[in-house]
Amino acid sequence: MKLEHHHIQDANNKALKSHKDHFHFLSNHLTNKGIHVDTIIKKLQDFQVAIPSWALGAGGTRFGRFSFYGEPSNLEQKIQDVGLIHALTQTAGAVSLHIPWDVPEDYNAIKQLANSLDIKFDAVNSNTFQDQKESKESYKYGSLSNTSEAVREQAIQHNLDVINIGNKLGSKSLTVWLADGSCFPGQNNFQTALQNTENSLKTIYKGLPDDWKMLIEYKPYEPNFYSTVIQDWGTSFMLANACGEKAYSLVDLGHHLPNSNIEQIVSILMLKGKLGGFHFNDSKYGDDDLTVGSIKPYALFLIFNELVYGMQNNPQNPDLAWMIDASHNVKDPLEDIIQSLEAIQEAYAKALLVDQNLLKAAQLDNDVVTCQEILQDAYRTDVRPLLEKARLESGGALNPINAYRTLGVRNQLIKERGKNTIATGL
Repeated sequence: MKLEHHHIQDANNKALKSHKDHFHFLSNHLTNKGIHVDTIIKKLQDFQVAIPSWALGAGGTRFGRFSFYGEPSNLEQKIQDVGLIHALTQTAGAVSLHIPWDVPEDYNAIKQLANSLDIKFDAVNSNTFQDQKESKESYKYGSLSNTSEAVREQAIQHNLDVINIGNKLGSKSLTVWLADGSCFPGQNNFQTALQNTENSLKTIYKGLPDDWKMLIEYKPYEPNFYSTVIQDWGTSFMLANACGEKAYSLVDLGHHLPNSNIEQIVSILMLKGKLGGFHFNDSKYGDDDLTVGSIKPYALFLIFNELVYGMQNNPQNPDLAWMIDASHNVKDPLEDIIQSLEAIQEAYAKALLVDQNLLKAAQLDNDVVTCQEILQDAYRTDVRPLLEKARLESGGALNPINAYRTLGVRNQLIKERGKNTIATGL
């Protein structure tokens, strides 16, 4: 299924007058405050978030998985689904492949399909957190950190293979997330595990093309529950420094202990020029992978405030790789992603409203009340008309969820694919 522009235009017609009224009101309000509305709209249009190939099917837990039917059963259909999301939102212009779940059979055909849908290939993700059928060695007790040299070599080679696959597609970065760790005290020697991981990452780093980046992800627990080798941003930062200038930390919102100050982590990494990527999701208890902005929208806004400040003031930090890493079990996965994209754009737009110069002056005066008022004034602003305007001018839907349902996208996918297809991934 492919959405044509006239389909989206038809869905927009009913809401067009209401949008114009709301946008006119907000635009005048912001202009009177000295805010350049056109500049914000352009930044919203330019802000593209990658969709992970594994998130287009129904999610699941260790207890069960419930299909939404019409799931993509191969990489071509997954890219087509990203194309549907991008056509509606105009903010999902990239796909992030997870290897070996989604290895192209015909690279030229896959690239042509993605190009026809205005989709680029973002970071490629390696998978050493589960065994594959053809694998000689097992990752049961770790991969890059394993005490077995044979296991480490297999994991290193897999990452090098992933780089090769991504290079053929035009990707420019490798994301490494390790499940390596221990479940019980005494199971691992912490120093040996970390040193093995560092040595392994350095070997992979040597295989990076000159214009590539390595993104090193961290997580405090799960699937191991006593220790994780790369458990926090400091360990990731240390390993990135050990590898070299093309290695960076990657922040996943769900990969922190409860109530961690993620905005401070983001700020420090950008100051040091070592924030390379960002994974969006939301959580109540742990790595819940809930829809972005569904639980802690103000926290998301505060994080974006630091991201915006960093993008404006830290030229030493590279352009970031943005990706949604959310997958809930009781929603249509495409609707879930659309909601996440809306929340991301909303938090970004609100952060762009913050007068950083005024905030800096209040900080220098230790005027705590004014600092809070500046942030909360931006947060309380209903920026949805700006998002609608950005999508409308780019050819997207004023209300992507309504358009998705009005156009019967899921029903059409079921007609085309049937009810028994299952997407690869978790």
